[in-house]
Order: sequence, then structure tokens, then C-alpha cells
Amino acid sequence: MSSVIRVGIADMNYCKGDDSITTLGLGSCVGVVLYDSVLKMCGMVHVMLPDSSKIRNNDNLAKFADTGVVALYEGMVKRGADRFRMKAKIAGGAQMFSFNTNLEMMRVGESNVHAVKEALMKLRIPIAAEDTGLNYGRTIIFSPSDCILRIRVVGKSEKEI
Repeated sequence: MSSVIRVGIADMNYCKGDDSITTLGLGSCVGVVLYDSVLKMCGMVHVMLPDSSKIRNNDNLAKFADTGVVALYEGMVKRGADRFRMKAKIAGGAQMFSFNTNLEMMRVGESNVHAVKEALMKLRIPIAAEDTGLNYGRTIIFSPSDCILRIRVVGKSEKEI
């Protein structure tokens, strides 16, 4: 029987085979999935903020894009994933509140998406698909058996990428 692995806010976890992995409540946060389609293995991190160097209490690597993506990658490699086969799917990074400002601190979703993409680029991990931005929250579920990321949004049909 397959199980669903839950990833909390500023958290990460891994799964393989017929299990699936999910995180709820991605507003400005970004859910990053790394997967190895041959091994049917994946990992997910729920990133809250773009840059760990701008916060004093930065011990939780999963909380930040710059450290969380790297920690997720290292965990995948440690579990046997091939770094050359690894791909990413990302979702979230919404602008949940309407502000007329150019202040970066008010555009957390956009900053998170940019930081996640930058971290993936440094690791040379291609983004196979994404569903980011706009102004609504998301719940995501990834199944390593079929490498599909399912995105649920209140009041909308489920989307698969």
C-alpha cells in the first residue's frame, strides 16, 4: 500500500516508488521537487524565503531557497540519485497581496522563484515544468512513479505538469 509523505512549511523530505509527496499552502512559498525518473525517487522542499544571509536565525536549511535547494540536491545524491538525470519541477511563488510598490521585500513570491531558479541553475538541474506566480495559493502532490506534479487550487481544476 502506498503512502503520502507530507512536507511542512520550511521542511523537506524524500520518497520513492509508489509513494507520493505533498506540501500544502504554497502562497509566496515555492515547492521544489527534484526527481530521478529512472530510480523513481524524489525529494521536495517547501521554501519560505529567498536568501539565508539576510536573516539571523537561519539554521533551518529548508527555509531558504539558497540553502534548501542545495540540501535537497545533496540528500538526493546521498540516496543514490544520479545528478545527471535529476530534473526539477517547481510551483508557488504567488503574490498573495496587492501592493503598489517596487520594494523587493514586498515581492517575496517573485524573489523566491528567482532564487530557486538561480540555485537550480548553479547545480545544473533543468526545470522540466513550473507553475509559479499569479495571485493564488497551491497544494502540490508529486508521484515519483509517473513523475507528475499535481497542482490543486481552490475553485480551479487540478492541473498536471
